[in-house]
Amino acid sequence: MQGPGHGQRAASSAGGLNHLLSPRLSMSPPMEPGSVAPTFNLPNANAGAGSDSMSLADAMGENGLIIAFTCNHCPYVVGSEPRIEGIAEKARSNGIGFVGINSNDPVMYEADSWDNMVKRASKGMTYPYLHDDSQQVATSYGAERTPEFYLLASDSSIQYRGRLDDSPRDPSHASTSELSDAIDDLISGGSVRIPRTESIGCSVKWKT
Repeated sequence: MQGPGHGQRAASSAGGLNHLLSPRLSMSPPMEPGSVAPTFNLPNANAGAGSDSMSLADAMGENGLIIAFTCNHCPYVVGSEPRIEGIAEKARSNGIGFVGINSNDPVMYEADSWDNMVKRASKGMTYPYLHDDSQQVATSYGAERTPEFYLLASDSSIQYRGRLDDSPRDPSHASTSELSDAIDDLISGGSVRIPRTESIGCSVKWKT
């Protein structure tokens, strides 16, 4: 017969193991507008854009940087990809760097493996596509979904966090353009009028 508290001890033990194994359970406080973005250095799956590995400093443009937490398989990403390419081009034309970061678990989601990142990037992707295999970058940013965007000023301060627009799966239903508007505000030298929105997409696929 099990003694009193056995179930509690077992649950506590399992919880401790999960804490050690899953970056999600030990996630840092999320980075919000006004925070200084954490640094990173990650391998780049896109041979056509950027170097073999890239840091935040490498990716930073003269006027800032957009970091997009993204992946291969999420339908919200797939539905947004032409718009993501469009916003990447707008960023670059305004002196703002642009990188995608894939933090999904490639074991449970093989579509998001390194090899499949390389294949996707080879099909015309114009921006560096970085692999956060340890999930530590997503953890340090508090990233929650794909796609999710962080717009940084040139001093690495976060000026905007959230969605590209309000209909990532279907552009015909989009009625807002928050990320594009935030770029305009940053470039104009003013404050970003809407610095925070809720991203719309798939959850980041955390390792267990």
